[in-house]
Amino acid sequence: MSEETAGRIFGPVPSRRLGRSLGINNIPAKHCSYACVYCQVGRTTHPLTTRRSFVAPGKIVQAVADRLGQLREQGKRVDYLTFVPDGEPTLDVQLGEAIELLRPQGVPVAVITNGSLLGREEVRRELALADWVSVKVDSVDEAVWRRIDRPHPSLRLDDILHGIRAFAEGFAGVLVTETMLVRGINDTEAVMRGVAEFLAGIRPRCAYLGIPVRPPVESWGVGPDATVFNQLYQVLAEQVQPVECLIGDEGSDFSSTGDPAADLLRITAVHPMRAEAVRALLAQTGSPWQVVEQLIEQGHLHQTVHRGHTFYLRRFGRNGQRDT
Repeated sequence: MSEETAGRIFGPVPSRRLGRSLGINNIPAKHCSYACVYCQVGRTTHPLTTRRSFVAPGKIVQAVADRLGQLREQGKRVDYLTFVPDGEPTLDVQLGEAIELLRPQGVPVAVITNGSLLGREEVRRELALADWVSVKVDSVDEAVWRRIDRPHPSLRLDDILHGIRAFAEGFAGVLVTETMLVRGINDTEAVMRGVAEFLAGIRPRCAYLGIPVRPPVESWGVGPDATVFNQLYQVLAEQVQPVECLIGDEGSDFSSTGDPAADLLRITAVHPMRAEAVRALLAQTGSPWQVVEQLIEQGHLHQTVHRGHTFYLRRFGRNGQRDT
């Protein structure tokens, strides 16, 4: 198993929705169909909507099996195997094959998607193989959608919404939605009423309403104040139940592989970590804070402050750079 392939698996990490999630990073930085203003993993350097192969499914499955074996020996549980990569997971033309090959591991599979390719039947068919799917719906207004999600020019919102409806009708697993609020873009009652009407039609198991809690790619990509957030929550809850908020930190229950430097780089590539979470991870192997200082000095890790908390983020090479 190559180090690069092993690096595509990270965690488990604490998830506000999935418990202890073993992450699968099946898309390299930063290949995506969107360039969301609040993205936590950097600017989209490779905008695309054409599906292609990235990592062989067999290699992903072997890396997952190896990590699960290690965790079972340590007596640590995993609640979900989650495709949550550096870009849009459905860009991987072998996503369906990878999900099917993961079945024998006996752990439910989750996919967190922006939904941009759900207008395509083959994408809906592959995604339906998962047990749990989260779809992004930040706005059903074309102009607002383009401002907040900054989609690839070839995408059309009507096609995406039609695809989400079609997927919801045929999906036998758990479907949830996520709506991220950004101040000055989609934080109005009119926008939320449009989202609420659409979500009421697809009836997700849960509608999550969030604000950026980790450093966004655009420094101004912050959420509305508490009063506005509550007003919009009430608008959504009038038509959709249940609605849950994504406004807090997951905690510090990250699992180590025994290599703290590698763990930090794998996790922070897709999941910026608060300082207290980093300290807790280092404590698992008795590693000093010098590990972090060395990664920063070597240019692999970046320190930043967001909403009064210190975060650590993976720095990528020039072609996949996370601008902060």
